[in-house]
Amino acid sequence: MLSSSCPGWVCYAEKTHGNFILPYIATTRSPQQIMGVLVKQWLARKLDCAAERIYHVTVMPCYDKKLEASREDFYSDANNSRDVDCVITSIEIEQMLVSADTPLDMYTPLEIDWPWYSRTPEASVWAHEFSTSGGYADHVFKYAAKELFDEDVEVLEYKNLRNPDFREISLQHDGQVVLKFAIANGFRNIQNLVQKLKRGKAPYDFVEVMACPSGCINGGAQVRPPTGVPIHELNQQLEELYKQLPKSRPENEDTRQIYNKFFDGAHTDKAKMLLHTSYHAVEKMNTALNIKW
Repeated sequence: MLSSSCPGWVCYAEKTHGNFILPYIATTRSPQQIMGVLVKQWLARKLDCAAERIYHVTVMPCYDKKLEASREDFYSDANNSRDVDCVITSIEIEQMLVSADTPLDMYTPLEIDWPWYSRTPEASVWAHEFSTSGGYADHVFKYAAKELFDEDVEVLEYKNLRNPDFREISLQHDGQVVLKFAIANGFRNIQNLVQKLKRGKAPYDFVEVMACPSGCINGGAQVRPPTGVPIHELNQQLEELYKQLPKSRPENEDTRQIYNKFFDGAHTDKAKMLLHTSYHAVEKMNTALNIKW
């Protein structure tokens, strides 16, 4: 299974490899689009207002998130509304601040209107345990180890392969490798992964795939480093700051409450319809522009 949260990767798969690769991609919607469902349906119901009256804005380090939000799959005819109305990138936020000639720290922080079931937490931003792109491989690996083999994995130890952007981790049980996961960042590694799949030589059960080198922390619309500072130095600084954030807990009371009270359970038809999506192979057009002379 290949992760589905990166729209650059999904778009590449649809346009370049089509029906060969799409069956491998997880049908789970990206976090942006899951939040869109929660905002436009769960929150709208809680606030007793029509979904079309809510204008949902996300801030993302990725231009392709704009394309993702505009997909027809994420428009609700019943609600006459898109799940996400507007995507603003990190660079655009910076440009707004520069245009206003007002640094971010000059604005007065406001308390968040916490919409979920629990009390407002002390922190409003969390990190995932290992990956700076959402921690998908980490969470699924731990979950699979526990559910399938009753193994509690506390520390994740990845091994770099050709480069730090292609690394893997495995689980041994009774002396045998029973799980093998990988993280592949950047199109060079994605192409290598696809070639392995085509040759039937990809040994992985799950791969977290991100189009940008270093993953989302180095997204195409992420804030650029100051003049003269190499991008890898900024990435290292961001990774260190990321590690200092409190760690998220995927299994929490809010998640359980939303599953039970809104989706009517974790494996219901409603959950499947609202938390999953589908992909569409794009047919290549034979025009004069792509004829090989």
